[in-house]
Amino acid sequence: MAQDFSMREILIDGQGNFGSIDGDAPAAMRYTEVRMARIAQELLADLDKDTVDFMPNYDESEHEPLVLPTRVPNLLVNGSSGIAVGMATNIPPHNLSEVINATLALSNNSNITVDEIMQHIQGPDFPTAAEINGLDGIRQAYETGRGSIQIRSISHFEETETGQNCIIVTQLPYQVNKARLIERIAELVKDKKIGGISGLRDESDKAGMRVVIELKRGEVPEVVLNHLYKQTALQVSYGINMVALIDGRPQLLNIKQILEAFLSHRAEVVTRRTLYDLSKARDRAHILEGLSVALGNIDEMIQIIRSSSTPQQAKDFLLNKNWNASLVKQMISDEVEQVRPEWLDVQFGMQEDANSYRLSDTQAQAILDLRLNRLTGLEQEKIISEYKELVDKIFDFLDILRRKERLLIVIQDELVAVREQYGNERLTKVNKEYLNLTVEDLIPKEERVVTLSREGYIKSQPLDEYSAQRRGGVGRSATNIKEDDLIKGLFVTHSHNTLLCFTSRGRVFWKKVYEIPNASRQARGKPIINLLPLEDEEVVTAVLPVKEYDETKFIFMATKKGIVKKTSLEQFSRPRANGIIALTLDDNDSMIEAGLTDGSQSIMLFTSDGKVNHFNESNVRSVGRTARGVMGIRVASKEEALAMIICQADSTAQVLTMTENGYGKRSELVHYKIKGRGGKGMKSIEPSERNGRVISSLLVDDNDEVMLISSSGTMVRIRCSEIASSHRSTQGVRLIRLQEKGKHSEKLVDVARIQFDEVDEQEQDSIDDSQ
Repeated sequence: MAQDFSMREILIDGQGNFGSIDGDAPAAMRYTEVRMARIAQELLADLDKDTVDFMPNYDESEHEPLVLPTRVPNLLVNGSSGIAVGMATNIPPHNLSEVINATLALSNNSNITVDEIMQHIQGPDFPTAAEINGLDGIRQAYETGRGSIQIRSISHFEETETGQNCIIVTQLPYQVNKARLIERIAELVKDKKIGGISGLRDESDKAGMRVVIELKRGEVPEVVLNHLYKQTALQVSYGINMVALIDGRPQLLNIKQILEAFLSHRAEVVTRRTLYDLSKARDRAHILEGLSVALGNIDEMIQIIRSSSTPQQAKDFLLNKNWNASLVKQMISDEVEQVRPEWLDVQFGMQEDANSYRLSDTQAQAILDLRLNRLTGLEQEKIISEYKELVDKIFDFLDILRRKERLLIVIQDELVAVREQYGNERLTKVNKEYLNLTVEDLIPKEERVVTLSREGYIKSQPLDEYSAQRRGGVGRSATNIKEDDLIKGLFVTHSHNTLLCFTSRGRVFWKKVYEIPNASRQARGKPIINLLPLEDEEVVTAVLPVKEYDETKFIFMATKKGIVKKTSLEQFSRPRANGIIALTLDDNDSMIEAGLTDGSQSIMLFTSDGKVNHFNESNVRSVGRTARGVMGIRVASKEEALAMIICQADSTAQVLTMTENGYGKRSELVHYKIKGRGGKGMKSIEPSERNGRVISSLLVDDNDEVMLISSSGTMVRIRCSEIASSHRSTQGVRLIRLQEKGKHSEKLVDVARIQFDEVDEQEQDSIDDSQ
C-alpha cells in the first residue's frame, strides 16, 4: 500500500525502502516509518458513528469492522487481486475521477448502459501508465465481468551523437519487473532470437524510468521494437476477473453492478451515520433544555443546592419539582416531539400545561455539573444559540432519512468533494482501435527522402529536415560520402509505400520505405546490397511507390538506347525475394527509368545532347514482363537517353531541364509537340559550354519544389515558381552555385520533384507553415 507502482492511489505514506519495480525486497520494519495517506482517511471516515458492523478479531481481543465506510470506490480505484478456495479475483485499478463521474451518472440514471458508463470510464488506469491496446477487451470485461486486455509499454526513439539509434522505454506494463525484463532481452539477444541490438542498460533514477536499448547501425528501430513486443514483457495480456463479496457471498460482477453495490453501501453508511448524528443531536438538545430551565430558575436552584447536604439530595430536589418553563417555551418549537430523544419517558420534559417542566436524571446531573461562568449573559446567549442550531440540524437529519432524493444528494455531494480533493489526470492511454503487431502499425506516416550513392549506399530521412531555399543558394550537406563516391539519385515518397526498385539490369525488387535505414544528413547510409540481392555493377535506376496492384495501370520503362516498354502493373503483384525480370535488355544497354501510367498518357524521352521525343503512350502496346520493347527515340552513337516524363493530356505543367553545370529552365508543355514514336526528337535546351551536358528533365508546376543534389553531396531545395519560364530552346538560368574542389569540379548529378503523396490538406498546410 506504500508502493506507487503497485497502487493507483497509495494508502500508506511510507518513509524508507518499501521495495522497487525491479523486485527488490523492502527494508526491515525497524528501518521504516509509515502513516496513513490523506486519501486513506476517506476510507475510515465516520467509522466511529456506528456506520458499519464490527466483529471480534482472530483471538477476540479486539473488534474490527466487517467493511470500511469508505467514501472512495476503492475496489475499482486500487483494484484487487487474490486467490481463494475455488475462486479468484483480478480487478484492475482505475482513475478516481472517472469512477466517481460514472458513479454520479449512475445515481442520476439507474437505467444507464455499460456503453454510457464507458463514456466516463475509458478503461483501467494503471499506476505504471503504459497504454492499453484496443477497446474490445475492456468492453467485454465491463459487460460480463471477465475479459482480457493488452498492455503495451511506452517508448520513443533517440539518436546518439555518433548517429546510433536507440529505443528508450519510459513506461512498463502493470506488474512487469523491470530487472527481469532487461535480463530477458539480454537472453534473447545472446540466443540470437532478436537481432539488431548492440547494447542494453538501465538509466532509471528518481526522475523516472529510462531503459536504453542501443541498436546496430542501419537497423530500423520500429522493426526491432516490434520483435520486442512479440517476445518480451514490453507487451503483456492482463486478465480481468471482477469477483467481489456481496453480502458475504462471492459474485462475478460487471462494471455497473460494482458501481451499484458501492452506491448501495454509501446509502447504508450515510443512513446509519445520520441516525447516529440525529441521536447525538437530540441528546445534546435535551441537555440544553435542562440548562435553559436552570437559567430561568437560577436563584431557586442555587438556594436548593446550597441547602442540600449531599449532591444526591440536591439532585432529588431538582427531579421532584415542576419548574417554570417560560424560557424553555421561547426556545422549543411547536414540533417538540421531533427534538425529544427516543429514550425519554413522557413524564419528563415540557408538561401538558406548557408552563412547567420536569427535569430528567441526565438534565439534573448536567445542572449540578454547571460551572459558574455559564451563568453570565454571554454564555446564556450561547446556550440558546446552540440549541436553535441543533434543532435545525435535527430537522435536516430527519429530512435526509425521510426522503430518498435528499439522501442521494448527500451521497453525490460527498463524492464530488472527494473528486475535487483527490482527483487527478489519467495515466494510462487507451488506443480505441486494436493494433495488430505488424511493422506498419509502428511506423509513423510521413514523407521521406531516400538517397542512393554511386557506390550503393542508401538511407532515408524525413522530408521536413530540409527547408526550402532561394534560387542560387549554396545549400546544405545531405550526406557524408567518400572522396571518389557520387550521389546517384534521390527519391521522395511515403513511409508506408511499397517500393518497386527497378535496376539497370532490367530487374525489379520489392521493399517497404520504412525498411530503408534511417540516418542523419552526415551519415553515409547502408550498402544497398545488404537490402537487395544486386549483382556486380547493378544499380537501382527507378523506384515507384505502389499501394495496390491495379490491373488497369501499367509500368512504362525506358533504356539508355531509347527502347521503351509497357507492362501491366498487375504482373508485378507477386513479390519475390530475389526479384524478377522486368525488361529484357540488349547488350550494352541498361534501364534508365520506369513510371506508372493509365494507358492514355503521352511519353517524353530526353537525351544527354538536349534532344526530346514526345509521343502518345497508345503507340506502345502492352507486353509481358520478359519482352524486349520497341524504339522510343533514336539516340546518337556517343549520346544516350537519360530521362523519361509521363504527361497527362490536359496537363498545364512545365518541363524542368537541368544541366551538369547547375543551369536549368522551365518550358511550357505546349512547346513540345507530339510526334511519332521512334523519331530523333526536337531540341529541349540549348547545349553550350556554359551549361554542359543535360543530366535530367522532369515535369513540375508553380506549386512544386525540387531537390537538387551535387556530386559532393550538397542538396538545395527550391521552389519551382522561382525558376524563370522560357522557350524550350533557350539556355536557362543558374539554379545551384557549384564549388571548385581540388582537381574535380563539383557537378550537378540529379534532381527530383518533391511530391506530397497521400497527405491531406491539413497536413500539407502544416508542412508549408514549417517551411
